[in-house]
Amino acid sequence: MFDPKSQKRSKETVVGGEKSTSGKLAIVADTVPAQETAQIRARAYELYEKRGCEPGLDQQDWLRAESEIQKR
Repeated sequence: MFDPKSQKRSKETVVGGEKSTSGKLAIVADTVPAQETAQIRARAYELYEKRGCEPGLDQQDWLRAESEIQKR
């Protein structure tokens, strides 16, 4: 009989030197230059700070920042 509790799963996945505890892989497109990615990261952090550093909206912050940077 198969017991799913008997199998151990890693809760931590390392991708490109960064850890993901959600079990999801972080994917960064090869077509986005490193400088643009750094700009997006910085803008997403600014958006996070403007929201009062509330957790849980990181994906929305990233997508908004990405949109803003790519429109420039």
